[in-house]
Amino acid sequence: MISWITIIIWIFYFISLYFIVFWLLVFLDGNINDKKKTLSLSGYPKVTVTIPAYNEGKRNLRETIESVLALNYPKDKLEIIAVNHGSSDDTGDIINSYEGIKKLHLSRTPKERKGKAVNEALKIAQGEFFVCMDADSTIEKDALIKMLPHFSDKNIAAVLPLMKISNPVKLLQKIQWCEYLVNFFYKKLMSELDCIHVTPGPFSIYKTDVLKKIGMFDENNLTEDLEISLRLQKYNYKIIQLLDTEVYTIAPDNIKDFYKQRNRWYKGAVLNAMKYKSMMFNKDYGDFGFIQMPRIIIAGITAVVLLMITFYKYLIEPIFRNIYNLSLIDFNLLIPIANSINNFKMLDFNYTNTFFVIVISIIILIILKLSHKYTRETMIRHGYITIPSYLLLYSFLASIAWMSVAIDLIINKKQNW
Repeated sequence: MISWITIIIWIFYFISLYFIVFWLLVFLDGNINDKKKTLSLSGYPKVTVTIPAYNEGKRNLRETIESVLALNYPKDKLEIIAVNHGSSDDTGDIINSYEGIKKLHLSRTPKERKGKAVNEALKIAQGEFFVCMDADSTIEKDALIKMLPHFSDKNIAAVLPLMKISNPVKLLQKIQWCEYLVNFFYKKLMSELDCIHVTPGPFSIYKTDVLKKIGMFDENNLTEDLEISLRLQKYNYKIIQLLDTEVYTIAPDNIKDFYKQRNRWYKGAVLNAMKYKSMMFNKDYGDFGFIQMPRIIIAGITAVVLLMITFYKYLIEPIFRNIYNLSLIDFNLLIPIANSINNFKMLDFNYTNTFFVIVISIIILIILKLSHKYTRETMIRHGYITIPSYLLLYSFLASIAWMSVAIDLIINKKQNW
């Protein structure tokens, strides 16, 4: 008789397989190669780039500012606003050391988040386009030249670059490097169906008037970049993901920072999905309402449930069962070992699960190959151990983070940005 645990596992396996196959069909049906699209920039509209910074002195702030200053774009058409949001380190001194950029120095209260700093820059922005640039990121020189032509439709409100991890050294960073390639390959597919649900902090370009029209960024939100994306979708604006221009960001290099980051991301995803739950399964939002909005919640539920079942079925339950069985034979380990060898039969092998694992593995390898191809990377760039580590560890690490989110939501834990 099939146990309820096995039924639940298979349900979630099939849900996961459904989404994987769905996006592969989107890939086969479309053309995601940006280089084949002939778009060019006619004229140079004014662009405002804002760099919000809070205690970024020891990170990448100088490199961030200098990469923006080095953009291949007319200087009289480029407005740079650096915002020191109440930093207690030398962030303000670093910002003040640069000429040719505007500076905002704001006080900060414990409840204030990044959205506050971005909005203060948005209020004084003179550019037709508004760019958010995280203070730990660097951008390619030709980014604006490549990205601005994609605002070819009046309904396009945001255009996003491909984001990669900068100089991954530790194994955890290399795992995230691989994760980002896969995620942004998926985002490109989502772009084909107008299903993008997040505009990341590093160099997302928006139409300034659209941001002001819909009420600017939510200053009380854990993930203001995700919330603004859902709001753009709510008002039926389009978001375009590109793969032919790159922005580089720093990834957490230790487990503590990784979980802190992912806890905020995942918690923000759940809270914002609930905030915009009216869009879920709503025909007015097409594929976004029926595919992307449910996927945000399903991803978290799947991670938590499978983690709990895995711990119970393959760790906790076997341990207690084996301890009990060993107690019946006075903990003589030779007896169960001999019985396992003598009673083993090929028919006892679980061929159904093995077949499913093989199929999933093949599909995942195909996705990894496509992700690296369209992001112009090689699968062994950061060593032969990167891909196996990603396959073996990433889902587990993400599931632990999702579990922490579930616990925080249950106990109603408050969290600053």
